[in-house]
Amino acid sequence: MADPITWSDFEKVDIRTGTIVAAEPFPQARKPAYKLTIDFGELGTKRTSAQLTKLYDASELIGKQVVAVVNFPPKQIATFMSECLILGAVAGDGTVTLLQTERSTENGLRVA
Repeated sequence: MADPITWSDFEKVDIRTGTIVAAEPFPQARKPAYKLTIDFGELGTKRTSAQLTKLYDASELIGKQVVAVVNFPPKQIATFMSECLILGAVAGDGTVTLLQTERSTENGLRVA
């Protein structure tokens, strides 16, 4: 378990709902991954790289509503600039299962 954080630490993390609008293979990544474009409503679209290839085909990701951290600084991943961090549950073997909303919501809503 990670070290405890304060409520004010948690409030600094901006987690939002968004819908994946594009997904494509990312062969330049060290580990198998996709390049994703996510619509966050009024926040606009952001791109990210995600290691989701074990459980998901790129075509089935389009239209999925997900949750992501949107206030990390951009990060260079191989030839790609990642602008957010999509959230998922990570198994011991590295398999990632996407975190999704229980019901469809407006894109860009803050998760608390």
